[in-house]
Amino acid sequence: MRKNTRKSAAKAALARQAEGIDVLTELAALKAMTVPELQARWRVMFGEPAPNASRGNLELRIGYRIQELAHGRIKPATRRTLDALAAEVASGAPGPLIADPRRPIPGTKLVREWQGEEQVVTVLTEGFEWQGRRFKSLSAAVRAITGSHWNGWKFFGLAHGAEARP
Repeated sequence: MRKNTRKSAAKAALARQAEGIDVLTELAALKAMTVPELQARWRVMFGEPAPNASRGNLELRIGYRIQELAHGRIKPATRRTLDALAAEVASGAPGPLIADPRRPIPGTKLVREWQGEEQVVTVLTEGFEWQGRRFKSLSAAVRAITGSHWNGWKFFGLAHGAEARP
């Protein structure tokens, strides 16, 4: 019960701050402010001195706070998804959130006849292989096969709703 009372008080305080906020006007005003003005605005919005004098950082964080007051905070589920995406990007290895769902499992052989010859591209853990050459993308492999730019997924009929080029 005590926790709910605190949450309600916090929501009421946010609602009072959010009343009358014209987000676009507020964001546009940030661009015209000097660094000391941004630092003063920071003190009003966060109740403490600004952590640094970087204009870009002050504008971004104050702008985020203005939008947060007007529209609410990011939901915890969205925050967890963003954190997981950031972790995947930081690791350098695409995980389930970033990986392309169209991509077949490594070892799969993609076969297509092109100008009377059978072309076979093998899916690797990282990239694709065609005639002993490695490619970062399927489109690059298909470019080597055809000599022109194609969407590799469409070329092999893997794209949803793909239309074959003549």
